[in-house]
Amino acid sequence: MQKIILAHKKELTIINGSLLLLALADHFFLTQGKIVPVALMLAGIAGVLPIAIQAFQSLKVKVVSIDVLVTIAVLGAFLVQSYEEAAVVTFLFLAGHFLEQATLKKTRKAIKSLVEMEPETALKKNLHGQFEEVSIDEVSVLDRLLVKTGGKIPVDGQVVSGSGYVNEASITGESKVVDKQAGSTVYAGTILENGTIQLEAQRVGEETTFGKIIELVEEAQDSKSTPERFIDKFSQYYTPAVLLLAIVVGFVTKDIELAITVLVLGCPGALVIGIPVSNVAGIGNGAKHGILLKGSEVVQNFSQVDTMVFDKTGTLTVGDPRVAKLITMPGINEREALSLLVSTESESDHPLAQAVVKTYPDTARYPVTKTQVVKGGGIFALVKGHQVALGNLQLMKTHGIDVKKEVIKESEKLASEGNSLIFMAIDQQPALILGIKDQLRPNVKDELSKLKKLGVKNLILLSGDNQGTVDQIAEKISLTEAKGNMLPEDKAAYIKKLQNNGQNVTFVGDGVNDSPSLALANTGIAMGNGTDVAIETSDIVLMNSDFSRLAPTLKLAKATSHNMLQNIIIAVGVVFVLLGSLLFSDWINMGIGMFVHEASIIVVVLNAIRLLNYRLA
Repeated sequence: MQKIILAHKKELTIINGSLLLLALADHFFLTQGKIVPVALMLAGIAGVLPIAIQAFQSLKVKVVSIDVLVTIAVLGAFLVQSYEEAAVVTFLFLAGHFLEQATLKKTRKAIKSLVEMEPETALKKNLHGQFEEVSIDEVSVLDRLLVKTGGKIPVDGQVVSGSGYVNEASITGESKVVDKQAGSTVYAGTILENGTIQLEAQRVGEETTFGKIIELVEEAQDSKSTPERFIDKFSQYYTPAVLLLAIVVGFVTKDIELAITVLVLGCPGALVIGIPVSNVAGIGNGAKHGILLKGSEVVQNFSQVDTMVFDKTGTLTVGDPRVAKLITMPGINEREALSLLVSTESESDHPLAQAVVKTYPDTARYPVTKTQVVKGGGIFALVKGHQVALGNLQLMKTHGIDVKKEVIKESEKLASEGNSLIFMAIDQQPALILGIKDQLRPNVKDELSKLKKLGVKNLILLSGDNQGTVDQIAEKISLTEAKGNMLPEDKAAYIKKLQNNGQNVTFVGDGVNDSPSLALANTGIAMGNGTDVAIETSDIVLMNSDFSRLAPTLKLAKATSHNMLQNIIIAVGVVFVLLGSLLFSDWINMGIGMFVHEASIIVVVLNAIRLLNYRLA
């Protein structure tokens, strides 16, 4: 019976409202009141049934919910034969519920649009070499897939033939198209606007970047911030307190109707719903613009940031450095040394290693038979019978490689010119020094200025590069502080030091080398380009690695946090005004109070919905 009643909640609301209209029509136009009591009684019964069932269910789990208060109030109204109060209160409560659900649906629209972009089918190559349409669930890693103009990329993969232009808005939030050729990476949920490509599936289903985005955003909506946890706890005590207040008022005044009205007006509906709706709307807006905010707690933390710490390569810089200067030690065969260098660096994904490989693409390469990575220092490798060491000056000193004073002096000059340094030794003998330069991101100084205007007091650069390079960058873009020669553990220790000094620290990195700092900071932001590591390790992901999105992300976090506070003030303010007016004036009754109460719920929801249209620019 309970299931049947709850399944027909909408119909019961309609019956409730129709009987109220009948009573109104009878009072003014029909029999002048003969039908009114019966109509109102039936309206109250129809309305209270689903509310009473929900109240019973909440009491079973030892929760005194809003439904419990309303049910007691309606039963009390029946007891004192105030049928019009029972009918009006139940109708407003049920109608408010449906209006609340309707407005909540709008806040979920951005997330729903993401889910709708998820591919359902793919053109898969069969055993006969033909492409046939199959369900996306039938696609496996290494399958060969065909995508035509206008089609959705079904999985994450690599283009093996063909070319075209792909709209990656579902991943990056930017609607501009990206040229894709053989060897390019493509992402599920993006759209091939022009061209035809064949790709090899690398990640499918929930493992795709798009699948992880949807999963993370949905998880983020369910997470709770400190204000939400406070409201949950507050409601546990507040609701019984209202019940106790109603009992005290009834006992002191001997006015049962007044006590019942206290129950109705004290319902904390807007207080309970206001913060979660703000959370959903803010996260939804971010997802629509390629900004993944992993939960309400993240929004709250980031909105209070006062210190922002940056990695250099790929964060403040464009992340595409090249060798700008090469110094060859006397007696070294430069050509052979470069071959050993490029062969070794090909084994590393570090940005500086990739810079070397990109600078010398046509250099001969040899098999690398053994490698050892020194975290934050460099790499050792066995290449063509030679022991090759690559890294910073500290690595050379630590492993007993004798770098002459005049060589160190030359390297210091390179560093003072803004170069990142790589020292190379072959068989324990210094061979090469490379000066590598990266370009600062366009308008990075202006973007940092925007962060300062938003309340970020300290802008700090922590880098593994030499101090000369980081000092030069700090001077160019007006940073508060810059520290070079920092190992990953040094960065994490420095962030811990800042936090111990009471600072709210956000770390912005590439999500790969800086995972300890991303995890330790109050908020970790990855300039990720949708990479797995960036999505997994950080609290916020800027999917297109656009540095100019940093300030808008902070604006959105602050706006969402402020919206939560506004909804708390509205909700608490309405309850206090209603209860105060009820106890100390005579203008309010149960019907009027319930109308104002339900209106306050709609107000806080509509206030939260404003975040969906909040402009990030």
